Amino acid sequence: MSTTCKSPRKVLQTAYAIAKDSLPAYSHRYSPKKFTQHQLFACLVLKVHLKTDYRGVVAFLEDLSELRQCIELEKVPHFTTLQKAAVRLLRNGQVLRLLDTTVRKVMRHKRRVPLAAADSSGFDVTHASRYYVWRAKRMGTPPKHMTYSRFPKLHVLIDTSNHLILSLFGTRGPTPDVHQLPNLLDQLGSFVRIEHLLADAGYDSEFNHALLREELGIRSTIPPKAGRPCKNGKLPAGRYRRLMAQRFNTTAYRQRNQVETVMSMLKRNLDGCVRGRTYWSQIREMALKALTHNIMILKRFREVFYRAAATRKRSWLLGAADGCAQNGAGCPKSGSEL
Repeated sequence: MSTTCKSPRKVLQTAYAIAKDSLPAYSHRYSPKKFTQHQLFACLVLKVHLKTDYRGVVAFLEDLSELRQCIELEKVPHFTTLQKAAVRLLRNGQVLRLLDTTVRKVMRHKRRVPLAAADSSGFDVTHASRYYVWRAKRMGTPPKHMTYSRFPKLHVLIDTSNHLILSLFGTRGPTPDVHQLPNLLDQLGSFVRIEHLLADAGYDSEFNHALLREELGIRSTIPPKAGRPCKNGKLPAGRYRRLMAQRFNTTAYRQRNQVETVMSMLKRNLDGCVRGRTYWSQIREMALKALTHNIMILKRFREVFYRAAATRKRSWLLGAADGCAQNGAGCPKSGSEL
């Protein structure tokens, strides 16, 4: 399981380092060169981490010079500069590049993902509480800005062992999930090798099973619940759907709830509402939330990893020193001589 970093300074530093590894300093040779793309991306991640808007993150950076020093920022950008940077930096190709960098940093030399899970969830487009909307509906016709039939929807593919988002895809709901699995797999980095994929009944189809098992070599576990229920104990149509009905892997499927945990982490830590009003601005904001989620996990993961390595080294040095004292021999002066 994983925990996320809550420090704005550490998240800002990690986002700055990720951008340096993924993006060029400037988008064009004739750019004004007032701010680097690395600095602007770090500011965007800080905006999502603080759950504020463009004006809010600008005011935050103006008040705290320590944060500006973390990313070598001499002057705070105007809020419209950040908005235009979001349009430029959060295109699909660059989002996938940034996402791959975060995944590589966490996985290090590993490429194999034993168990992954896929799911989707919708985001609100208003900050009105659900209880307030429910009460307004009961009392009469609610205002138009409180109810909506279309909403932004985020599809994610995660590693169940550490809650890391491996792939993402944004759409506008309501829409069925069964047709979105190929798009989600297309966004997956080429260096990741998934062995077993879990998904709920919304992804149930013979085509998805065949795509995973025959073309990609991924074992699939999806409940065969789509369509009309079979009567008189009749098995569902399709080779792999019949296999799911006969030999369903219940033990592995219990880990599917980890993707629900990731959706909860996104909405609790980074706000369950998107501020964008157009389709593409909402897609960009959901992608930025997913990137910020990975960066928060990456920073916490590295802290735990290096702390554990330092603890093991310290324990080894103390054990060697105790052995020298018991044997009456002179102990080395430094750990490098042991």
